[in-house]
Amino acid sequence: MSIVVTGATGALGRLVIEELLATVPADRIVAVVRDKEKAADIADRGVELRIADYSEPATLAGAFHAGDRVLLISGNEVGRRVAQHTAVIEAAKAAGVAQLAYTGVLGGPEADFDLAAEHKETERLILESGLPYTFLRNGWYTENYTAGLATVLEHGAVVGSSGEGRIASAARADYAAAAAAVLTGDGHLGAAYELSGDTAWSQAEYAAELSRQTGRTITYTEVPAETHLGILTGAGVPEPFARILVDVDRAIGRGLLGRTTGELRRLAGRPTTPLAETVAAALATA
Repeated sequence: MSIVVTGATGALGRLVIEELLATVPADRIVAVVRDKEKAADIADRGVELRIADYSEPATLAGAFHAGDRVLLISGNEVGRRVAQHTAVIEAAKAAGVAQLAYTGVLGGPEADFDLAAEHKETERLILESGLPYTFLRNGWYTENYTAGLATVLEHGAVVGSSGEGRIASAARADYAAAAAAVLTGDGHLGAAYELSGDTAWSQAEYAAELSRQTGRTITYTEVPAETHLGILTGAGVPEPFARILVDVDRAIGRGLLGRTTGELRRLAGRPTTPLAETVAAALATA
């Protein structure tokens, strides 16, 4: 039996591999990747590579073996993910894996914003497959915000349309620790975990934290949804994805990403990473 991580060269996948290597012999870990060269550093650690692509179902035929515990990290190509995930589910079922863990979205079936649709459909397909499953319904990564620090610092403003809505985010490393715990532990089959950070914050509080750490005045500017859309498309974000981002802000305003469930802390075995810590790390490399 191997522990298999798909999308292993992605930001989350690499962190899951690191978490696993801390407790599991490298020869029990498998990284499913599209590009062997990008994964050379992972292979150098003794991790087996299996080359496959979500978008090419034929390549997935040898990605999984009977008895494997598999983490399906959701694809990042919005609009194509259901077909991609279907290919992985079918390959996992054909192989007879012992567990298929999936990284979905906080709220699961109750999440009514556009970005959640493909996650909900994937969960439905997994349930219909009859595979032993674990749903990891991830909340927001704090890095979703700190990745845009350069623009925020350039303009001295955080811009959004979420109102006073709060975001119970955590660092990717926290979600990776939870995934590793589920892949290596027992008692997780048939479970659906609602994963979020210990403390929820508003975008105004995020701007205030940036001000505190930089010594500059960073404001939060609330704009109407259509204005927000125009700002994003003007910055080069493709309109379909920009509409999804604006819709996420609406969801934040409705409180859908602000729940602090405590389940991430419990699975990771530690408190989640505070906003201030992730901001400090991002500023150190900005």
